[in-house]
Amino acid sequence: MPTHKDTAKKETISSADKPTLSAKATEVKKTAPRARKSKVAGAGESPHLRIRIRAYEHKILDASLKQIMDTAARYDAEVHGPVPLPTEIKKYTVNRSSFIDKNSREQFEMRVHKRLIDIINPNPKVIEALTNLSLPSGVNIDVKMM
Repeated sequence: MPTHKDTAKKETISSADKPTLSAKATEVKKTAPRARKSKVAGAGESPHLRIRIRAYEHKILDASLKQIMDTAARYDAEVHGPVPLPTEIKKYTVNRSSFIDKNSREQFEMRVHKRLIDIINPNPKVIEALTNLSLPSGVNIDVKMM
């Protein structure tokens, strides 16, 4: 029967037998920082028009969007989009009566539908045609030259 001393015997490892980490394993891998995209139109990036369209009714929005896309396609402009942006919802809660029944309330909401279109390398004919375009009332358009 083994004694307590036999089971408690520890094996000693000399420092020569211990595995060591190589210099390559301890170095931290460093990478070059990523190049940022320049927002200047002349720095390798082609100029483009960014058109943001907003409306309360999505049917009117889609109709005006189709008009803009057809106008750009007529003059052979490259179009990216339409990209649907999140619908902005404004909610209003009001009391139904003016004097009593605080628990009786009504909720109203306004939805603003938004879309985004990019026109790459617009020529002057496209820009002129877009400025002369008549769109229905209730459609808000923001045009930026990027």
